[in-house]
Amino acid sequence: MSTELRRLRNYIGGEFRDAADGRTTEVVNPATGEAYATAPLSGQADVDAAMAAAAEAFPGWRDTTPAERQKALLKIADAFEERAEELIAAEVENTGKPVGLTRSEEIPPMVDQIRFFAGAARMLEGRSAGEYMEGLTSIVRREPVGVCAQVAPWNYPMMMAVWKFAPAIAAGNTVVLKPSDTTPASTVLIAEILGGILPKGVFNVICGDRETGRMMVEHPVPAMASITGSVRAGIQVAESASKDVKRVHLELGGKAPVVVFEDTDIAKAVEDISVAGYFNAGQDCTAATRVLVHESIHDEFVSALAKAASETKTGQPDDEDVLFGPLNNPNQLKQVEGFIERLPAHARVEAGGKRVGDQGYFYAPTVVSGLRQDDEIVQNEVFGPVITVQSFRDEDQAVEWANGVEYALASSVWTKDHGRAMRMSKKLDFGCVWINTHIPLVAEMPHGGFKKSGYGKDLSAYGFDDYTRIKHVMTSLDA
Repeated sequence: MSTELRRLRNYIGGEFRDAADGRTTEVVNPATGEAYATAPLSGQADVDAAMAAAAEAFPGWRDTTPAERQKALLKIADAFEERAEELIAAEVENTGKPVGLTRSEEIPPMVDQIRFFAGAARMLEGRSAGEYMEGLTSIVRREPVGVCAQVAPWNYPMMMAVWKFAPAIAAGNTVVLKPSDTTPASTVLIAEILGGILPKGVFNVICGDRETGRMMVEHPVPAMASITGSVRAGIQVAESASKDVKRVHLELGGKAPVVVFEDTDIAKAVEDISVAGYFNAGQDCTAATRVLVHESIHDEFVSALAKAASETKTGQPDDEDVLFGPLNNPNQLKQVEGFIERLPAHARVEAGGKRVGDQGYFYAPTVVSGLRQDDEIVQNEVFGPVITVQSFRDEDQAVEWANGVEYALASSVWTKDHGRAMRMSKKLDFGCVWINTHIPLVAEMPHGGFKKSGYGKDLSAYGFDDYTRIKHVMTSLDA
C-alpha cells in the first residue's frame, strides 16, 4: 500500500506556493532510503517572483530601526524554542540525525545565534564623524546591501539557514534562501515561523536543484550571493556572480588537521577527537578527520582510536546510544565507499571501512593509518565518518603537512606545552585553531576559512561585514 507524500511548497512574498510550472522532486529520508515528501523544483518564474518580493520589501525593512529588527529576531528566537519539537522532527526526517543530539546540540546554539544577531543589530555603526579637511565633516554610514541570494547545504540544513538569514535580516537586508534539494523540510518550516513575525517579502524560500541556485546567483536583483557548500559549487557561484560584480560570501570545504604531540593525554585526546571526527557522520567542514600524531606515540594512539571507533555507534534517529546517523544521500555514500576502495597498498584500515546494514545510507566509523601526505584520502575531503592518521617526526614537519592541503578552514593542536601551542597557532594556515579541543563554536567568534575553504565570516560581528556596505558622507560646515 502506497503512502501519500507530504507536499512542501515555496514561500514567496508571505505566501506558500507550488512551482509555477508544477514540477516537483521527491525528498528521501536517508535513514530509510524512502521518499516522505515532494518539494518544488523551482524554475525561472519562481526565482523571478521571489526576487521581486524581496526587492519590494527591502526599502521598508532597510528603513526599520535596529531596535525594531532586534525585536523581530528575538521573537523568532522565542518561536524557535516554542516550536523546537517540530523543528527537530523536520530536521531528523531531512537528515536521519539522532533525535536527542539534534535537540541538545542544534536547537540551543541556533536560538543563541539568533539572539546574538538581534543584539548585534543595535551595534551596527560607522566610525565617528570628524574633520579631515578644513571646513568639511566626514561621516561613515554602514548600510544593508539589499537583496541577498543564499544557498544552504544539506549537512546542517536548519542551523545553516540560521547562519544565513540571521545576520542578513539583522543588518536590514531581505533574503531569498534555497535549501539543498535533499533537505528542504526544516527550511520550509522555518519560513512558516518567520512568516508570522516578519513583513511579507523580507524572508523567502524557494526549493530546487543546482540549476535553481544558478538562476538565483545570476539574477540581476540580488546585491550579494552567499553559499555554504562544496568547492566546486563555490567556484561556480563566484564565476556567475562576477558577471554583474555581485559580492560573494563562500563557506566551502575543509580538511582539518588535528596535530597531536607526544605530551598529550592520549586517552582524553582520543575521546574528544573521535567525537569531533564522527559527529554528524563526519559531514562537517570542520570535522577532526585528518590526524597527525607524533611518531613516538603513533602506535598507541592508533590502537586507542581504533578501539574508540569500534565502540562508536551509528543507527536510527530514535536510538539514544548512537553518535551519528546516516550519510545524507546515496551519492555521498558512494563517495565515501570510493575513498576506501581506492586506498593505496600502504594504507591500513584499522576499524570500520564498510557500510552498515542495507536500509538507509549508514557507514561505520572508520580509522585509516599508514598514510602519506600525497594520498588522495589525505588531500581531498571525504565528508564521512573516516579519520585518517599520519605519523610526523617534529614540529616543522607537522606544520608542513598540516598546511599542505588546498583547504584552510579549521585545525587543532594537542599539547601541554604553551609555547608550542602558540607557535603552532601562528603557523597553521587555517581560519580557526583550537588548542586541546576541536569543534566548539560560539556566536561571538567568527567562523570562516582561507584558500579553497572560501572567504567571508559567519557568526560574530565580523559576520555583518558581507551583509553591509560602507558609505562616506561629507558635508560642508559653511553651508
